[in-house]
Amino acid sequence: MRMLWKSLRMPCQKFLCPTIPLAGRLTISSEGKLIVNCTGEGAVFVEAETECEIAELGDITKPDPVTLGKLVYETPGAQNILQIPLVTAQVTKFKCGGFVLGLCTNHCTFDGIGAMEFVNSWGATARGLPLDAPPFLDRSILKARIPPKIEFPHHEFAEIEDVSDTSKLYEEEMLYRSFCFDPEKLDRLKEKAMEDGVLAKCTTFQVLSAFVWKSRSQALKMVPDQQIKLLFAADGRSRFEPPIPEGYFGNAIVLTNSLCTAGELMENNLSFAVRLVQEAVKMVDDSYMRSAIDYFEVTRDRPSLAATLLITTWSRLSFHTTDFGWGVPILSGPVALPEKEVILFLSHGKERKNIKCSYGPASFCHENI
Repeated sequence: MRMLWKSLRMPCQKFLCPTIPLAGRLTISSEGKLIVNCTGEGAVFVEAETECEIAELGDITKPDPVTLGKLVYETPGAQNILQIPLVTAQVTKFKCGGFVLGLCTNHCTFDGIGAMEFVNSWGATARGLPLDAPPFLDRSILKARIPPKIEFPHHEFAEIEDVSDTSKLYEEEMLYRSFCFDPEKLDRLKEKAMEDGVLAKCTTFQVLSAFVWKSRSQALKMVPDQQIKLLFAADGRSRFEPPIPEGYFGNAIVLTNSLCTAGELMENNLSFAVRLVQEAVKMVDDSYMRSAIDYFEVTRDRPSLAATLLITTWSRLSFHTTDFGWGVPILSGPVALPEKEVILFLSHGKERKNIKCSYGPASFCHENI
């Protein structure tokens, strides 16, 4: 255990040198903004052992905060994010000889791609390899313009009245269920989406997002005139002009959205929903993202999740390639979903061509979708 601990801890210490903010702590600036105070307090490492075997954890392909949460260190007495280190790592060794690396990071420091690059760079450092790209720390490239220039409507922040009273469902215990879509099922979905001739093509993400949005709205028994919203993040790295430098250390995503009524979603073919998703993707360009940055700077709004589905996808995040010297992990994924309105897409299987969707709450999971 000591050798395992040392081989993980020392490379992370080394990697924290070029990523100075991760060794600091969050604080609030005089302008009321969250900023990183580079205090040099460092990351927190915890080692743990258990008499259990990894197989006893059960189905680890779906979020399970009760069981899997024990594998991620919680900062004692922390009342808010200002009291939590930006990186905590718990290494748990199991009776079978396997181990789990449980990480807790803060979304204020980087997005999913940034987290992926952090973990993979940590692994490369552990193997004595040079980094593909040094961390790029200048966040001023994404600062708001002076004066702000809000050029687009930003419905991702719009509040929707919950006329279907779905909020009662979320008072239930969250029960996670995962549904696996293999390549054959995904191909059938694409065929169904394009059978009416409206679409020339569609991607896996577009058709699966549309299908899940439509199915979920039906399972929640939303009334026809209920305004509903689909939210998902688009990576802005290649969409900004000029593109974000390689190794950018921060958040470079923007939320985009689709809006319609539940009746429109239910009454129309799958192609209708796919087209809405495609339009949401298409509108994300440099102008739209700069407008979103300025909008947030002016309003400080948070995206409303009433009558909303937020899809987060890890299917293209290569945590599965992380190698600290013992080979790649058998599985990687989140312990829990961040909000009750969130659905996760996660690659699964040896060839990573299957997509697993994780849902809640309980009554929704019990529906046939």
